[in-house]
Amino acid sequence: MPTLRLAVLISAGGTTLQNLIDRIEAGRLDAQIVEVISSNAEVFGLERARRAKLPTSVVTRAKVGPTGGAASASESVADFSTRIFDHCRAAGADLVCMAGFLQLIHIPDDFEHRVMNIHPSLIPAFCGKGFYGHHVHEAVLAAGVKITGCTVHFADNEYDHGPIILQRAVAVADDDSAETLEGRVFAAECDAYPEAITLFSQDRLRVTGRRVHVRP
Repeated sequence: MPTLRLAVLISAGGTTLQNLIDRIEAGRLDAQIVEVISSNAEVFGLERARRAKLPTSVVTRAKVGPTGGAASASESVADFSTRIFDHCRAAGADLVCMAGFLQLIHIPDDFEHRVMNIHPSLIPAFCGKGFYGHHVHEAVLAAGVKITGCTVHFADNEYDHGPIILQRAVAVADDDSAETLEGRVFAAECDAYPEAITLFSQDRLRVTGRRVHVRP
């Protein structure tokens, strides 16, 4: 079976990208990162990619100039997504992995069920627009829930939506801060994302409506 070719989308520090790099280098994930695409030219995640000698691209959400005195606006999600996936196709990516990617994108037909995302909660709880990073863990603590975790899912055209591939539960301690909880959830993410990618590479995932079935 050919090595799985990954395009990784980032928007910030790239800790999830680094986990994938480390797993691949350690021989614990049979994959090759063929492109790292960032929505921000100034983030440390790009430096992580360069240190690993990975190809990088920056695709920012372009601004549309004012017309008739109207305020500038961002380009459409569709146009931004087209530019993202043009890079993925050019790199020959089999699977696109969102890794702390904070922009909404629309998935083209040829990448349906070929784009994964990981979110630091048990979807459908604590997810959607504005729920990312420490905001998620602060909301978890404020709600007083006893269990949180992480979710790997196929991305669709909504924030933190799409068929769920797998989830990992993490207990919330009475003395947790957002930082301590984030650390334990991220440890679960570091195992869950490579596991989901491996299931994909082994052709063991079947999607029926909102459900993902894992073949033995």
